[in-house]
Amino acid sequence: MTESELRDWGRRFGRAAHAPLVVTITGELGAGKTTLVQSICSGFGVSDEVTSPTFALVHEYASPRSTVHHLDLYRLDNEAQLDALAWDEIVNGPGLVLVEWPERAGTRLPAGRVTLSLQHLPHDPDRRLLYAGWLQ
Repeated sequence: MTESELRDWGRRFGRAAHAPLVVTITGELGAGKTTLVQSICSGFGVSDEVTSPTFALVHEYASPRSTVHHLDLYRLDNEAQLDALAWDEIVNGPGLVLVEWPERAGTRLPAGRVTLSLQHLPHDPDRRLLYAGWLQ
């Protein structure tokens, strides 16, 4: 899918999402994870500008539907560092939780999450594959 198609898909996903919900998003650097998060937030009703929390690690946004937490775990060295982010409170809370680089959370990822994975097509870097699933 193109970036435009990814944005459209994300907005539709955001409109259909119901909190509480944890969504994990994987993909290499530049795959479009933050673009997808921005689109999901837009569809979910977030009116603020959604930016990457790479340095802050967690951004919180208001929506008429619930709070949205956007986490970027790229800079974590181990899952013990999740405690400083109030991880358990966030992922077990009533809002929508969007997690980039979820593999850094190790065994602390909750069951019942939606998993999204983005991959560039090797022959066309302007297009990507989006895989979606639900893990119990």
